[in-house]
Amino acid sequence: MNNWVVGDEQQPGNRSATRFVSLLVVLFLIVNLHSSSLAQQLTPSSRVSLITYGPGDDDISSSFGHTEIRIIDPALGLDRDYSYGGFDYRADYFILKFLRGTLPYFLSVHNLYQVMYYYQQTNRSIREQQLALSLTQRQKLFSALETNYLPENREYRYKFYYDNCATRPRDMIVEACGDSLSIPSRSRMTGKSYRDWMNDYLNAKPWYQLGMNLAIGWPANEQTDGWRAMYLPDQVHDQLAKSTIKLANGQIVPFVQGDQTLFAAQNVFRKQVPIFLDPDVVFTVLGVLIAVFTIRRYVVAGKVDRWLDRLLFTVSGFLGWFLLLLWLIRDDGVTGWNPTLLYLMPLHLPLIYWATGANTTAHRRTFYFGGTALLIVLGIFLSKIPGSFDVVFPLTLLIRCVVNMQPVREAYRTPARIEQ
Repeated sequence: MNNWVVGDEQQPGNRSATRFVSLLVVLFLIVNLHSSSLAQQLTPSSRVSLITYGPGDDDISSSFGHTEIRIIDPALGLDRDYSYGGFDYRADYFILKFLRGTLPYFLSVHNLYQVMYYYQQTNRSIREQQLALSLTQRQKLFSALETNYLPENREYRYKFYYDNCATRPRDMIVEACGDSLSIPSRSRMTGKSYRDWMNDYLNAKPWYQLGMNLAIGWPANEQTDGWRAMYLPDQVHDQLAKSTIKLANGQIVPFVQGDQTLFAAQNVFRKQVPIFLDPDVVFTVLGVLIAVFTIRRYVVAGKVDRWLDRLLFTVSGFLGWFLLLLWLIRDDGVTGWNPTLLYLMPLHLPLIYWATGANTTAHRRTFYFGGTALLIVLGIFLSKIPGSFDVVFPLTLLIRCVVNMQPVREAYRTPARIEQ
C-alpha cells in the first residue's frame, strides 16, 4: 500500500490537493505510455516467436503446459510476452465460478525473463519458435494483441477444450497470417478424442485423472482433427512446426524459421502415488472386499444388510447430484450427457431409503434394484473412464442389486433376513 508522506505543517486541504495532483500525474503517465504503445510501428528488425512451456507437476492447472506469443523489436527496445492464461484466485466466488466455467481469464503482458526463473524452478521446459511473418503481418498481430490488452477487452470466458491459453495465441497468429498460412494437419484426424489427449497428460496424477474423467461427459469423446487437438500447447508447437507460409513474392517457406530450447526440463524421478493409494488399487480392493462380504453374508447367513446398501447408494447418489449440477451449470457443454450418471444416478438419494425402509415391500425392492441393475449395465458399456473405477464400482453396486432381488424371488420359499 502506498503511503503519501507530507510534512506536519501541511493543512488537510493541501494534503488532499497534493494527492489529487499526484494521482492525475500517475494516470496521465499510464494513459500516455499505453497510448504510445498502441501507436508504435514495428521496424523491419522486429520478430515474432511462439513460446511453449512444458507440463508441470505442481498443480492441475500446469499439467497441460502453456503457450505465449513473444514480440521483439530491438530498435524500439520492445520485448513482450502475451499470455492468455491469467486468472485471479482472489475473485469473488472463485470456486463457484470455476465449477460453472465462468471464471474470467485474461490476457497479461510481461517480459519472458520475468517468468523464466519460475519455469526453471518448477522444471518445465521452455521452447521458442521463430515465426516467418512479414512485417505487415507482424504489425497486424502486434496491433491486435495490444487492442486485446485494453482493460475492456482483455478478459474472456475460458473453455477447456475450445477456448483457452493455447487456442487464443493460435487464433491470433492464424488471423494475422490469413490465407498465406497452411497447416497441413489442420483437418487430418488424429485418432484420439479430447478425453484421450487429456488422459495422456494426467497419467502421473491418477486422482486428478479420475476426477476429471468423472466430471466430463459425452462431448469429450468426440474425435479430434489437428485443429481441435491444438487445445494443447504441445500440439500448437508441433503442428506449426510442420506448417508453411506463402511470402509476398509467392515463395512458400517453412512457417517456423528456428526452434530453440531455452530451458530443457531435467529428467528427474517423479514422485508416484503410493500403490496402496492408487485409485485403481483402492477401488479394486474395496470392490473385492464388499463382494466377498456380500456373498458370504447372503450364502452362509442368509442376510442382506440394508446399512451397506444405504451407504453405497447414498454415496453414489451424492456423486450423481454433483455431476448433474456440473452438467446444468456449466455453459461450455463438456460436462453434459455424462453416461457415468447411469450408475451414479442422482435419484439413488433418496430412493435407496424408499426401497430399504422398514415398511418397504418386495415390489419396491424389485422395481428399484431391478431398474438400477439395468442402468448399471448400460453405464458400464457407455462410460469411457480409464482405470478400474469404471468397472469395479458399478459391478459392486450390481452385486448388491442382485442380492437384494434374490430374496424377492425366493420370498415364498426361504426368505432371507434383511437386516437394518
